[in-house]
Amino acid sequence: MVRSKRVLTLAAAMSLLFVGAANAGAVLDKIQSSKTMTVATSATWPPQGFINDKNEIDGFDIDVSKEIAKRLGVEVKFITPDWDVITAGKWNGRWDMSVGSMTATKSRARILDFPGTYYYVPYVFAVHDKSTVTDHKALNGKTIGVEGGTTSEDFLNQALAIETSDVPPVVYDVKTEKMKTYAGSVGPLDDLRLGDGARLDAILTQRSTLDAAVKKGYPLRAVDNVVAFYEPLAVATDKGDPELKAKLGTIIDEMHKDGTLTKLSTKWYGVDYSTVK
Repeated sequence: MVRSKRVLTLAAAMSLLFVGAANAGAVLDKIQSSKTMTVATSATWPPQGFINDKNEIDGFDIDVSKEIAKRLGVEVKFITPDWDVITAGKWNGRWDMSVGSMTATKSRARILDFPGTYYYVPYVFAVHDKSTVTDHKALNGKTIGVEGGTTSEDFLNQALAIETSDVPPVVYDVKTEKMKTYAGSVGPLDDLRLGDGARLDAILTQRSTLDAAVKKGYPLRAVDNVVAFYEPLAVATDKGDPELKAKLGTIIDEMHKDGTLTKLSTKWYGVDYSTVK
């Protein structure tokens, strides 16, 4: 009886292995057979993704997606699910991949695959123009604003867990118990613009976000030229399709080597974020 159970258990396990093998490559096969690649992204986060004056989705992530589709020889279709739905995994074929500037963290890597990083955004400390601070280490113990639930909050909590190994090691040289979190990336900027120390002493944000705010007239500046950490932003796929992961990895690597990502980054950000400087 015990032996029979073992045989049945072995048979069940083998059947699961065969099912897994049959599913391997299924998403890539679907993309190639339908000639359409469905991408989950954001339409409310410029310049990565937004609706332009022609009422079309546009931006850096959109151009990257179009280039990937071009190299696969297929058309691209965009959908914009809620971010927490995308990062939860188990997409069940609702979309094929996410090109939405997703950080490859260790927790996300447990439920998603990251075929390749297509750019690296530096995070910097910023202060009001009237601040006298010129060294980010002087911000220890100060009131610092960050977008909640992001890598900037993780950094100040000394809990940043980046999955990729192609970025410099993180050094936690600013510590504070006065961190203030916000629901979005604009909140910290708006509070800091009110004046030095009015609500915040500083913020920790993406360099591109700070630059965009300064262009809009925000009286802010980076504290110094030191990068707090680099955030690797990657294409994401659901677990279970190694063929798709490998194919996308090859395409992204080619886009790095032939300068396509440099060109697209410069187009949308004015600088090359495709490599760590």
